[in-house]
Amino acid sequence: MSKRAKWSIGIIVLIALVAVVGLSAAKRGNKGVEVRTEDVQKRDLIASVTASGQVQPRTLVDVSADVTGRIVRLAVKEGQMVTRGQFLLQIDPAQAEAAVQRSEAALSQARAQEAQARANFTQSKSNYERTAEIKTTSATLVSDEQLELLRTQVEVNEALFQAAQHQVAQAQATLRDARTSLGKTTITAPMSGRITRLAVEEGETAIMGTLNPDAALLLTISDMGVLETQVKVDETDVARLSLGDSAVVEIDAFPDTTFVGRVVEIANSALRTAAGQASDQAIDYEVTVELLNAPPDTRPDFSATARIITDVREQVLSIPIIALTTREREESTNTDSAQIVLGRQPTRQVGQRDIEGVFIVNGDNTVAFRAVKIGVAGDEHFEVVDGLKVGEKIVSGSYQAIRELKEGALIREQPVTASTTATPEAR
Repeated sequence: MSKRAKWSIGIIVLIALVAVVGLSAAKRGNKGVEVRTEDVQKRDLIASVTASGQVQPRTLVDVSADVTGRIVRLAVKEGQMVTRGQFLLQIDPAQAEAAVQRSEAALSQARAQEAQARANFTQSKSNYERTAEIKTTSATLVSDEQLELLRTQVEVNEALFQAAQHQVAQAQATLRDARTSLGKTTITAPMSGRITRLAVEEGETAIMGTLNPDAALLLTISDMGVLETQVKVDETDVARLSLGDSAVVEIDAFPDTTFVGRVVEIANSALRTAAGQASDQAIDYEVTVELLNAPPDTRPDFSATARIITDVREQVLSIPIIALTTREREESTNTDSAQIVLGRQPTRQVGQRDIEGVFIVNGDNTVAFRAVKIGVAGDEHFEVVDGLKVGEKIVSGSYQAIRELKEGALIREQPVTASTTATPEAR
């Protein structure tokens, strides 16, 4: 073979190699964006609001003292069940008993003075009446001045008698106050329930609740028959709640167990801090959920999370939450024209220039953005009210791929692995 022929063959081989490399590179360049896809289908959706709080009994009473004194007897323990009227503790009654004795003595003295005043009044009245009778029969025997003096004595003694009666009434009131104070040294249960907090020990000093309510707390009695959890719900969610909504409650103390509840109260005003609501602070509303099947060993202040069911939709068209994205409108189009270009009715807007939708997969593995109208939101899926049909294929992940995807882009299926079958990323 001539040298020239060899050079020709070499050039042909080189050109073929370059072509193969070029084709391979072209193929690699045309693989497209790696995404996950799925067919649009119908599902059962449950819309809910999740919030956390603490378990509390519906009825509880903080017991404090109305008198100050040392606790000389404590008859209960924390966690003990008590009944209404049961003796709880005794505050030293010595001072109160002495006050009762002084009041009883003062009452006896006032009654003696009343008796004396009554006698003086009766005697002066009798003297006046006899003298007045004598003057009627023998006017010369009694002068007008004498009769007037006797009448004045009657009026004075009557006033003294009335004053003595008032003194008796005052002494009786003082005695009642003293006996009431003595009765307050004995603390009994105002209701039946469990002692969920015992803040004092025998020998400590109880102080009046009006002086310092926090420091005056002796114990707390709770009716554990009806338990509630009070949760804080954001202002964006509270409008979706209604009285009677069912809830699923998880209590941290009982892992892997759920309890049934229902909404019994929704606050009409927002929770505020002691210093007032800051302008940039989240606004929460307190929602009370009654626990319908709480275990008997539930205690107050257990941490709980309530998932309140706000809506249930059966077999509705739905898409993964992650599949829904937004794209900017063309500057030259308004809201309605943008919708018409996309072939859909007007949909919910996210911003003045944004429109919500999904990427539809075409037969040639290219994608097209389509506007959709969504309804309720479940845990992982949105209800589709308008814009899609059952069986249409959409791009369902990943978040980064959907975010960067453009109209008409070529895609390829992401290989199915454990990571791709996991719960979709939060939108």
